[in-house]
Amino acid sequence: MTTVSARGYRLGYARVSTLEQDPQLQLDALAAAGVDEMFTDHASGVLIERPHLGELLQRIRPGDTLVVWRLDRLGRSTSHLLQTVSELGERGVGFSSLTEAIDTTTSAGRLMFGVLASLAAFERDLLRERTLAGLAAARARGNVGGRPPTMTPDKLAVARAMLAEGKSKTVIAATIGVSRPTLYSHLERGR
Repeated sequence: MTTVSARGYRLGYARVSTLEQDPQLQLDALAAAGVDEMFTDHASGVLIERPHLGELLQRIRPGDTLVVWRLDRLGRSTSHLLQTVSELGERGVGFSSLTEAIDTTTSAGRLMFGVLASLAAFERDLLRERTLAGLAAARARGNVGGRPPTMTPDKLAVARAMLAEGKSKTVIAATIGVSRPTLYSHLERGR
């Protein structure tokens, strides 16, 4: 991450999830922190499209600092937050979160952000390890996972009997509840 000067504009970003929520608490905190200009979105954090954040990110310049009231106002997830702040740092833009007292324009703030990034990577690795262990345990119990097959041995037996009676493959597929390609595939495998 590039070291950023404390000079420049301080652009604030506030976000509330619904139109009924009031961003005033965030805006007051941003104003008290000396923010020069504020951008506010009324959108869920999981939404990719947040127009005022997009406008802010286009307007912010090297030496400026993006200020938020709390970390969760900026990112959809920990990984999204870390990616956004890292990209800002690469552009020479600082980041400050008032509630968590993180300011990447200072050495201590960069250290704290680095620790958060490491914890997020650790959390992702643990999740991956738990997922793989769970899948292995399920396989050991005989659960293969995935979607159950649409063509069962019973359906295949009915299909072969109907075929021997002279029924069309279209009628057979409709009767046993599978698609024609699935029926063709299973009949061909059995030959």
